[in-house]
Amino acid sequence: DILTDFIISGFQSLKAIGSTPCRPFDASRDGINLGECAATVILSSKAEHGIEVMNGAFNSDANHISGPSRTAEGLHLSISRTLAEGYIPDFINAHGTATLFNDEMESVGFDRAGLNHIPVNSFKGYIGHTLGAAGVAECIISAMSIENNTVIATKGYENHGVSKNIAIAGENISKPIRSCLKTASGFGGCNASVLLVKK
Repeated sequence: DILTDFIISGFQSLKAIGSTPCRPFDASRDGINLGECAATVILSSKAEHGIEVMNGAFNSDANHISGPSRTAEGLHLSISRTLAEGYIPDFINAHGTATLFNDEMESVGFDRAGLNHIPVNSFKGYIGHTLGAAGVAECIISAMSIENNTVIATKGYENHGVSKNIAIAGENISKPIRSCLKTASGFGGCNASVLLVKK
């Protein structure tokens, strides 16, 4: 996706564009910032080290053409399937768009999955919402976070702005990290999650 008048006007018609740099999960957030990006991941069955895609799932709850489910049903099912073997990630990289509905839906989904104590971050404050490239780009940054044992702070987050008591990373956290749950949610009720694990 590129930043064309058509793309921008579409998000403006939904009143989703923020008036300031986006602030995922913050009480003062008012919408997304758009970004442009190209990203590629090379998968190999022969790699002896690096980051492994341990599991993943996709669910479409068909809730609404543009609005997420208030109960986070699709995200909850996706996370449940991804973590079906009882794996607990060291951090969650959320979709974290800084829109009222998306951030709230994700907080409900993480709460329903029993992941309130797991650090959560969003990269949208750094790179904006890169639309079709967001999932791949943010998987790459999450993989680098695992390799560098750092949960990157959620840029713009200061005051908790969602109903569930999830652990938003307001500053960088340095600790041993082996895994990350990456989530993404899109129009039409599409929800995906993937578990990245250090070999």
